[in-house]
Amino acid sequence: MRLVSGIAVAAFLVSSSAAHAQNVARMEGLLKYWVDAGFMGAVLVARDDQVLLSKGYGLANVEWDVPATPSTRFRIASITKQFTAAAILLLEERRRLSVQDRVRAHWPEAPAAWNGITIFHLLTHTAGIPEFATPGGDGRIGPVAPQQLLTRFQDRPLDFAPGGQWQYSNSNYVVLGALIERISGLSYAEFIRQHIFVPLGMHDSGYDSPSTVIPRRADGYQRTAAGLLNARYADMSVPYAAGGLYSTVEDLLKWTRGLFGGKLHPPAGVQRLITPVKDGYGFGVFVQTDSQGRLHVSHTGGIAGFSSALVYYPASRITVVTLSNIEPGGPGATGMTLATTLGRLAHGDELPPPVTR
Repeated sequence: MRLVSGIAVAAFLVSSSAAHAQNVARMEGLLKYWVDAGFMGAVLVARDDQVLLSKGYGLANVEWDVPATPSTRFRIASITKQFTAAAILLLEERRRLSVQDRVRAHWPEAPAAWNGITIFHLLTHTAGIPEFATPGGDGRIGPVAPQQLLTRFQDRPLDFAPGGQWQYSNSNYVVLGALIERISGLSYAEFIRQHIFVPLGMHDSGYDSPSTVIPRRADGYQRTAAGLLNARYADMSVPYAAGGLYSTVEDLLKWTRGLFGGKLHPPAGVQRLITPVKDGYGFGVFVQTDSQGRLHVSHTGGIAGFSSALVYYPASRITVVTLSNIEPGGPGATGMTLATTLGRLAHGDELPPPVTR
């Protein structure tokens, strides 16, 4: 009986290994399709701590012909928001604030029109604060201090009453960054470094700066009808706590493993972060289901030559990361197209052509 059982287990392991190999081969085929269509960057797919695929494609620096690798550092843009949300939860767990606090409880000089806005509203994009960033514009101006950013929108009328609607606005996360600094006594960059990156071993992640020498940092590019161009200048002090971080595909795996593995928050805290409030948005993340009914927690980012996507499937513990330093980066409108398709392949889904070509 034990012999039969052992044979059955061995057969299962061989079958499982063959299925994984087939899924990875199909992922490689999909990525070849994207690279042929112009994708550059790095990609990682993992189940738990088992990395199924981790590769760089194209160049991190075109002028010097430097290849992209899994340890290349890319701007992650709005993926930053989940780190900001996690920082707020850490402050709450340490009894420095409550997400139900009104903003003016910690910032009395905030506009009177913000009297009804809570930290919860900021986290979930339900505050009504108008968007301050203009596409292709504000990133050219910098560096700026958080207070200077706040003056760009704090006196503008609200777009709707707090809690009444959902409207994505980077301004919400600029305010959150300023609150983190005010309450903790640390700069936003230092708080994230000390309380998130260091505990999770994310040594290749940080707050981007055009003046700081950052080894293995990718340069951003734009594909045009005239050929490849350097992307427009963007100072990361402008997106700030809404989009100013850089990371690698390998570090972002450490992030999902650390966050969902309970290394940062207790289970109740993680659940709050990934509970959708309006339009499928939780605290700094979208929480949605794919075409097969699988729940995934995700966010994309895009800024001046960079696009990014991070998708995590809690049930199967699969992480998919795509980081690109070229725009547009491939046949999809956003990095989410590539990331969710890789996620389906990692689950063994059969996909029709041309995706599998």
